[in-house]
Amino acid sequence: MENKHHSPAYRALLLAGTRLKPLQQVHARLIVSGSGRIRSLLTKLLSLACAAASITYTRRLFFAISVPDSFLFNTVIVKTSKLGFSIDSLLFYRRMILSNISPSNYTLTAVIKSCADLSALEVGRVIHGHVLASGYDMDSHVQAALVSFYAKAGDLGVARKVFDQMPDRNVVAWNSMISAYEQNGFAKQAIDLFYFMRDLGVEPDSATCVIVLAACAQSGDVGLGNWVHEYVVGQDFDVNVILGTSLINMYSRCGHVSRAREVFDSMMESNVVAWTAMISGYGMHGHGTQAVELFNQMRAHGLRPNRITFVAVLSACAHAGLVHEGRHVFASMRQESRLVPGVEHHVCMVDMFGRAGLLNEAYQFIKEVIREKPAPAVWTAMLGACKMHKNFDLGVEIAEHLLSVEPENPGHYVMLSNIYALAGRMDRVEMVRNMMISKSLKKEVGYSTVEIDQRTYLFSMGDKSHPETNQIYRYLDELMSRCREAGYVPESESVMHEVEEEEMEFALRYHSEKLAIAFRLMKTSDSMAIRIVKNLRMCEDCHSAIKFISVVANREIIVRDRLRFHHFKDGSCSCLDYW
Repeated sequence: MENKHHSPAYRALLLAGTRLKPLQQVHARLIVSGSGRIRSLLTKLLSLACAAASITYTRRLFFAISVPDSFLFNTVIVKTSKLGFSIDSLLFYRRMILSNISPSNYTLTAVIKSCADLSALEVGRVIHGHVLASGYDMDSHVQAALVSFYAKAGDLGVARKVFDQMPDRNVVAWNSMISAYEQNGFAKQAIDLFYFMRDLGVEPDSATCVIVLAACAQSGDVGLGNWVHEYVVGQDFDVNVILGTSLINMYSRCGHVSRAREVFDSMMESNVVAWTAMISGYGMHGHGTQAVELFNQMRAHGLRPNRITFVAVLSACAHAGLVHEGRHVFASMRQESRLVPGVEHHVCMVDMFGRAGLLNEAYQFIKEVIREKPAPAVWTAMLGACKMHKNFDLGVEIAEHLLSVEPENPGHYVMLSNIYALAGRMDRVEMVRNMMISKSLKKEVGYSTVEIDQRTYLFSMGDKSHPETNQIYRYLDELMSRCREAGYVPESESVMHEVEEEEMEFALRYHSEKLAIAFRLMKTSDSMAIRIVKNLRMCEDCHSAIKFISVVANREIIVRDRLRFHHFKDGSCSCLDYW
């Protein structure tokens, strides 16, 4: 007897493949020939219907089967989950449970993935109960899926608990947990877990490297980033687009844009994502001209910029004062790429005009180009321009509008307080401060980190927690005295809205980035550039002070704040004060 897998009907299904109309024609022939109830053929038909991305046809096929068996259920659940039909995957699973058919470990892994894709925390918890009841709680695939699920749902505590209970943690499981920390913004914990993984002798794979490079980019840990790069080369890993782009992002965000370009140039293949990463890297370091040149080269290579690419190059233009180039890029977005600008592109344009002092043009752009209900982020960019160029009347008007549309955003209150303070309206500053107190709104606490001998030190404003606080403060006092002799004058406007008058000089002198720089200078005598990471935007006073510190200490100082990189050298900054 001929093997059923080589029957004419089965061969016809294989020939139809994932093309919907041929599949339906074969299905019709199966029904006419009386073969429409053969399970092996139905299973293959369902699998191909799923792969054809026709979920409607898949549903119709499945629900026409009177008593589906476990193999049929497993096939349709796994396929729909893998292809992104997450809701259907859960619906098929629900019917499986109601049919009193026990799920396999593959079934459970698939539905847990569907819950993760949907961020369906409560449903996932129920399925976790099924895992325990069915005895698959020690299955490595199911456990790895649970780790990823809880991580995507934001419940890192349970994710780590499941991970710690795993008897056999392979590299995939480690990657899931490390990625969980990185994806949720806990770069330090991701890096610590990676070190623990290495200590236990688990060899990282290419996926591990991508995850750890992302954590290094987030934390500014260039030392580990360099190690990963060397490991990639030593293991002869294929530096494909994903790994190459991860290296570009890591070096860019750790202050080594030239190394990022070396990686970019060495890539055998690249796509829009890789080009965009390099353009973004140039932009965040103040190299707007290079960003625009690379953007033009990208188009010359026949690659079509996407929406993120346009954000990267427009932001680069804004931070480098390249107004003419920015206008051209924005126009090409509609005319050549046929893309409709979104909020993020509008913000970049307003930011670009505003930073260049073209407040009227920025305001006109909002009124004439955006027109209907500009997003709060657009008005925030306009407000920042008003503060920068001391247009207090317009600034107050915009700030009050922002408070009316986003009354719970503390940033708007701080900016309004800034503008009132710069205008000398201290009565209004007090009013805004009281409003924040009444609403229990607080400014985000600023801090800076610096690395010495592979150890990271954290400082906040007026920080006295370090065991060498007295020495650090004395060193900083002497440093700032030398800066004043060189011409530095404190920008008292930077803090008059934040602190009482008698605290003003203290607050300015002991901002977190100044403390971090002083500590690094005090502890090292080499000529290497000093690298600081700050979680907030740098204030005007620190920006001015660090220019002078770079002269009196004869050191290059690189500060990564929330918005961008600042390379201070010989009394000037790479941002040219566009930041």
